[in-house]
Parts: sequence; C-alpha cells; structure tokens
Amino acid sequence: MTASLVTGGCGFLGRHLVIALTARGERVRVLDIAASASLPPGVDAIAGSITDASAVTRALDGMDRLYHLAGIPDLWLRDKSRFDQVNRVGTEIVLERAARRDMQRIVHCSTEAVLIPWPAGGSRVVDEDIRTGFHDMAGPYCRSKFLAEQAALEAARGGLPVVVVNPTALVGPGDHNATPPTRMLQMIAAGAMPFHLPCRLNLVDARDAALGHILAAEHGRIGERYILGGETVAMADLIHCVAALTGRSGRSRAIPDRLALAAGHASEWLADHVTHHPPKAPLTGVRLALAAVELDTSKARRELGFTPRPLAETLADALRDLA
Repeated sequence: MTASLVTGGCGFLGRHLVIALTARGERVRVLDIAASASLPPGVDAIAGSITDASAVTRALDGMDRLYHLAGIPDLWLRDKSRFDQVNRVGTEIVLERAARRDMQRIVHCSTEAVLIPWPAGGSRVVDEDIRTGFHDMAGPYCRSKFLAEQAALEAARGGLPVVVVNPTALVGPGDHNATPPTRMLQMIAAGAMPFHLPCRLNLVDARDAALGHILAAEHGRIGERYILGGETVAMADLIHCVAALTGRSGRSRAIPDRLALAAGHASEWLADHVTHHPPKAPLTGVRLALAAVELDTSKARRELGFTPRPLAETLADALRDLA
C-alpha cells in the first residue's frame, strides 16, 4: 500500500487530493496548521507548519510519496514577508528533509502565476518552456512561489524525484477558505462586480487538479513542469455564465487597462495603510490579468492523460456550494 504525505492537506486543493488518494486505497497523512475535522476517516493528521523542520520530519516518517501543496495562496497580505517565509523557506525545508528519505516521488504544487511575466511582453501563448525570472514576477506572492519552484527544480537536478505542477485558477466546491478565484465568483454571483477587466482566465476544477497531482506522481517526468489547466474564458463570458446560473442580471462594464491598474494601486495602498483588510482588486491579480497570456495546457493532457471536466459543470457545482 502506497503511503502519501500531503502538506496543506486541509486546504481547498489539499482536501480534494486527500479524498482522491484515500479513494484509491492509499495510506494518507496530512501536515497542516489548520483543523483536520473535514478530512476523511482514517487520515493521519499532524498539526504543524512546513516552516517547522521537526514537524516536517515527523510527517515524512514512513511515507513513500510527498505532495507538497502547503503555502499561502492569497494575492495580498498585510505582512508581505510571510509570503517568502512560508512559500519559499517552507518549501526549502520540506525538500531538505525529503532528501534524507528514500522517496518514490515528490510532486511540488506551484502556480500558473510564475509563468506569466510582468510587464507583459513577448509571446501571448505560454507553455512550460517559458523562462521567467524573479524580476518578471507580478508581486510578492508570485516572487515567493517562483523561488519555491526554483528550489524544487534545483532539487530535481540534484537527484530528488521531483515533478512540478502549475495549476491555473482553481474553482469548484469545497473552498471553505475562499481563495481569490472563489472570492471572484462570490462577487459575480452577488452582483457586486459592476466593472471588470476585458481579460481571459484559465479556470480548472480543483477536483481535477487534485487528480492531476496523482497523474504527475505516476506519469510525470522528473524535473519537468506541467500546467494543470481547464477552459479559458473571457471575463465577460464568465460573468454572463454565472448570471445565467444564479438568475442575476450580470451587468458589468469593461474598464480600460490603465484605469484598472490605477484602481489596483489605490486599492492595495488603502489595504496596506488604512483598512488592513484584503483589497477587492489586489494589484498582483490586476497585473496577472493585464498580462493577457494564453496558457497552453497540451503537455499535461498529452503526457499525463489530464482530462478536466467542462467549466459549466464546475461553475454549477461551485455556485451550488456557495449558495
């Protein structure tokens, strides 16, 4: 019986991965700072942070595979240093401790955001072969995830059996912590998005992305990246689709890029210095949208057999869960 450790297993994506692994009959352990009450029966839960080397060591004991999902997924924090401390340093600790074990496979969960350069430039079609740098990143979240991914790829070059996956924007049921894509859906469903960027988003069902991690563990090539993406949709079309599913009007006007960028700067300044609450338009999110790249997801489909479900099904399930 395969034994798998999932860091961040109590999060949105993590819980779906834990459910999928237990359904396959695997022995599953979770390392997470969150409560474990929502985990399936029989899952071994360890309360702890990936920044705690001793907790990571205990969690890895007896494990065959490691799925490293733990991290901060938010696009804004009042204390920006936490992005680096958790996403980069935590990843380095996990990899260093895993290197002391005889792991069959390590799947590192990165993000699409590290593939999208800011300011926008070059090809509008992006795949896993793009080479971005630290100074191309759209904000502190992206920079921390970029450095974490670089650590994972370096570990693979050093001999660890690491495969990297880059999920796109995760949506679907079960997002109890309301990650940025889910908050966006909540705003649309509530009719609280009178203005929008004329951008295109790649959305993937978190349940499918979880299965993509397992496919990466089984079929992914060591040292390679795989974009786990679903359908690409224009923001205007997404708003209309959500409106049709909720019965709301879906009225929203597109705004110019410069105005959106100015609003992002203003919203983030107010959050940093006045309200200390997450901004409605995080500057990092605005920049990623304005980069306007198209993600080529064919590699994961071709090499892993990744086949995400239709977006309409995902949206219906997500909105039903949010109601």
